[in-house]
Amino acid sequence: MSQSLEELVSEFKQFATWEDRYKHLIAMGKSLAPMNEDYRIEDNKVRGCQSQVWLFPELVDGKLVFHADSDAAIVKGIVALLVKIYSDKTPDEILATKPDFIEEIGLAQHLSMSRANGLSSMLKQISMYALAFKTKIEMGIQ
Repeated sequence: MSQSLEELVSEFKQFATWEDRYKHLIAMGKSLAPMNEDYRIEDNKVRGCQSQVWLFPELVDGKLVFHADSDAAIVKGIVALLVKIYSDKTPDEILATKPDFIEEIGLAQHLSMSRANGLSSMLKQISMYALAFKTKIEMGIQ
């Protein structure tokens, strides 16, 4: 498990109740860097989310940096959590990082069906971006 994953798991395990974990998730969303308005376009919306979620990847020195936002507090926290884990990683590192941490921090069993579907859509979008950039890098297209 990578250091950022270990930190995330221990970060969430320090909270005794799910109410406290939700508060922490919301705080993570509030601390997410503001998203450039130019990235808040239809093409960057994550399909399958009930809330509006924008996710924009940028290749910086061979690593993907994700810019993200949502119009819903808990969902913004979820996308912030994913950005924390998957941003600033190579496409191969992203593709190799399975979302087991979602289960490990107990988030999976505390999400409504629509939020769980949205989380799945966000993870799928991150993987698709990683695969697309991996292909571009291998083909020498940047």
